[in-house]
Amino acid sequence: MSPRQPIRRSSRKRSLPLDSKSEPPVSSPNKIQKIKAESPIVESPIKVKQEISPKTLKDRKLKAHAKDSLDGPFPSYIRPTPSECSLAHEILSSMHGPRIRPKVVVASKDRAGCGDSPSVLDALVRTILSQNTSDKNSTRAKINMDNVYGGSDHWEEIVAGGQEKLQEAIKSGGLSQVKSKVILQILAQAKEKYGDYSLDHLHKASTEDAMEELLGFDGVGPKTASCVLLFCLQREDFAVDTHVQRITGLLGWHPKTSSREQTYHHLNKRIPDEHKYGLHILFVTHGKVCDECKAGGKVAGKCALRKAFREQVLKGEAEVEEPVKQEVEQEIEQEVKQETG
Repeated sequence: MSPRQPIRRSSRKRSLPLDSKSEPPVSSPNKIQKIKAESPIVESPIKVKQEISPKTLKDRKLKAHAKDSLDGPFPSYIRPTPSECSLAHEILSSMHGPRIRPKVVVASKDRAGCGDSPSVLDALVRTILSQNTSDKNSTRAKINMDNVYGGSDHWEEIVAGGQEKLQEAIKSGGLSQVKSKVILQILAQAKEKYGDYSLDHLHKASTEDAMEELLGFDGVGPKTASCVLLFCLQREDFAVDTHVQRITGLLGWHPKTSSREQTYHHLNKRIPDEHKYGLHILFVTHGKVCDECKAGGKVAGKCALRKAFREQVLKGEAEVEEPVKQEVEQEIEQEVKQETG
């Protein structure tokens, strides 16, 4: 009989699932649980060890808003100047047509929009549906939601149906698990605080009071609140989405390290009121169609907006950070190579 062989143990550690902390490992590799994922899970930008109460999150949002609203996050950063805002508005209007604020806000039946409704609650829900998705997808989600519940303001039916039904109804808009939860939380907060599913009293509130109240809702940040202010309440507020953040960064209107919320507070202070509505819409439009300014766009030296501001930098007419100046010089070098190559 041969001597007994020692048991060989692998030194390789068994890895646990990313969404598991103390659960035991799977007993058999053949039994794999299939996880149905309608959309990728969105992680919070702040990793915490324990759950933070809604009141604490609300207090943090309001405190950050009050701090940046006072002097702005970059008080010594003087761009954009009023003349730069006027120039950008003029150039973009010539490229895409002027954008004039309507005298009366009408809720569209064939598109979700972003705050486009006279009902503040409906405007808020529309804006949430438009987050992190295309206009086409958010519109599909809004139309299907209206078909499922019988209309855009049937809040009682939406609440009674629960999250699973709402999630399925807005599935085409993406991130429906998160959005459905936020929408139901907002409806619950409105009902508890005011006894009704309505926020129309904000039409009579000051801009600052309306902003603070909107920020008090779970899942509502400065961008969402600003869209409701700009489009529904018709206030002069400069909402910053991904297109606005990207293009104003290319123009050197905020520091390279600026977050979207910091950019909002900075530009909302720097841009004159008469340009806020038109410039916001034109930046969004331009960011979707300009081959140079859209996400992943390549410099070709043909964008009238970038050419105009680049000339200002080269002539020393615009005070910019050194990285912005270097970027402009690199763009010119790239164009020369393309033309000579």
